[in-house]
Amino acid sequence: MSSDSIEAYGLPERVRRYDADMDIMHPLRHEMIEFALDIVPLPHAQDLKVLDLGAGTGAFSLRFLERYRNSEIVAVDGSVSMLELAKARLLEFSHRVELVMSDFRAIPATLLAPNAFDVVISSYALHHLDAHEKLSVLSSVVPAIRPGGWFLNADLVVADSPNIEKRVQDIRVEAVTQRAPASDKRFCSAAATRQYLEDLEETEQDQPQTLTEDIRLLREAGIKNAEVLWKELREVVIGGWKTGAA
Repeated sequence: MSSDSIEAYGLPERVRRYDADMDIMHPLRHEMIEFALDIVPLPHAQDLKVLDLGAGTGAFSLRFLERYRNSEIVAVDGSVSMLELAKARLLEFSHRVELVMSDFRAIPATLLAPNAFDVVISSYALHHLDAHEKLSVLSSVVPAIRPGGWFLNADLVVADSPNIEKRVQDIRVEAVTQRAPASDKRFCSAAATRQYLEDLEETEQDQPQTLTEDIRLLREAGIKNAEVLWKELREVVIGGWKTGAA
């Protein structure tokens, strides 16, 4: 999407820079989305109803719509600015997208009818919840997945070991500093990068769980065969299909 399209919506600076920042801080997100799509064992021509939890700028939704040409997506996000950016990104597919402004901790019950969705996707959103909140959200969403349907989450985790987590964070800081443009003062040194990331995580109330905990929560919510499907350092794709009868 061109910068002109973004500017036309008069978005705040933080949102306008969201995608560029994500490519600096999380360059693997595109690979994660593609891998998640590869996991779904459904024909690309099949009619599918999809829920995107915390859709953000619509990156995951866009790739799903492009690959599954008869899919329809309900994209839920709690930020008006994010939904405006998603609207711009998904303009070509607007006839197949419903944008819903809602905190995904309180999604309208009318959207979560039993067996309403074939696939539920999420990326870089659920780590904003603590374990209790995450279980509550998952427990409300999983019943809306039809038997045989999939739940896929591309997100962040923390290591079980504090020492391993520290090493992972050191690697992360070094990589972000190297990727960032030299002109970007936020990432002009390792110390500046570390401070920026710490401040950002506090502002956005990041609360990532361990991989073990995330798998446990998803299984407890009803995706009994949930597994880690892809992992590199602190970024993971987890999910599985819903078993049982309708």
